[in-house]
Amino acid sequence: MSLLRPFTTLGLRTTAPEPELLRRLARTKAVLFDWDGVFNNGFKDADGGSPFSEVGSMGVNMLRFALWLRNGSLPKAAVITGQHNPFAERFSQRERLHGVYMGFTNKPDAFDAFLKQHDLQADEVAFFFDDVLDLPVAARCGLRIMIGSPVTAWLVEQVLDRKEADLITGHSGGDNGLREATDAVIALLGSGAEVIGHRAAYSETYQRYLSERQAVVPEVVRIER
Repeated sequence: MSLLRPFTTLGLRTTAPEPELLRRLARTKAVLFDWDGVFNNGFKDADGGSPFSEVGSMGVNMLRFALWLRNGSLPKAAVITGQHNPFAERFSQRERLHGVYMGFTNKPDAFDAFLKQHDLQADEVAFFFDDVLDLPVAARCGLRIMIGSPVTAWLVEQVLDRKEADLITGHSGGDNGLREATDAVIALLGSGAEVIGHRAAYSETYQRYLSERQAVVPEVVRIER
């Protein structure tokens, strides 16, 4: 039975058979996120800020926990955004991501800095993204998860033609598409029941993970424009 069937029946699209997706996922040691349109609907306030949903936040945490269970170590995690966004920084600090890269209109510059900082190969990164500025990074990553939207249907088709996405969500960022994406990856890992069980029970195993996560000191990198 397909691991992704609960998601594909609700609109998730895949571009490769599950064995190929599993092969890509097997190398994953890091998770990287665009911000606007991924954690939210893309609208900003006058200061350039845009918030996040606790639904998406829990999904990110559970995915990191799932990878920790599989790999035996905390996956590297970061946000890359073209804006100076106080919400993105606050989220990264609260959730103890390894980094937040802000002001990078040329996102490969931030990506290269992230890879170098953590001694990673590009194909060891799962990237969650939604728009054109993300494509140069998506083209290099091992697993590419695009947050879809009815209004970007044309763009999605272009991305598929370019072979720069492996999963495309049925829900937009403003409709908790990030949670759809993180849950789908956890389902692919085959550890959903274990992940939910440990977190629901606040088990010793989950607490060990949380202790490691909370020890991370996020690196905040800003490019002034």
